Amino acid sequence: MIGLILVEKNFIMEKFIDRGSPRTPAINFDLANGLLEIRGRSLPENSFEFYKPLSDAIDKYSLSVKTNTTVNIYFDYFNTNSSKSIFDIFKKLEKIHKRGNPIIINWNYEDGDDDMLENGEDYKNMISIPFKMIPVVK
Repeated sequence: MIGLILVEKNFIMEKFIDRGSPRTPAINFDLANGLLEIRGRSLPENSFEFYKPLSDAIDKYSLSVKTNTTVNIYFDYFNTNSSKSIFDIFKKLEKIHKRGNPIIINWNYEDGDDDMLENGEDYKNMISIPFKMIPVVK
């Protein structure tokens, strides 16, 4: 990307980017276009600490929400500790949605991964945001 310097866990222009690691997901939040993508495994030692910068980015985004917000989730796996932090992120997004700002969550899971499908369905039943379950064939 021309003119954009990628710095992990920092705000650069109107984007929040964390490249991820074998234990943490890659996060790309384009605040200017209302697109959040989380991809990979989530096994950080301290999930609250790991997800706090994203939580802060959502707080910043909530001050000037775009017309439509799309959240694309592609988890291979996440631990129990991460589950709470993910739910907290979804609750922040739900507050934005309830203020009249359309948000959709696309929960992508590997076709046949019943655990990840069930996790997505659990979140879908706990929040009031349109939530699409999308099986991905690998």
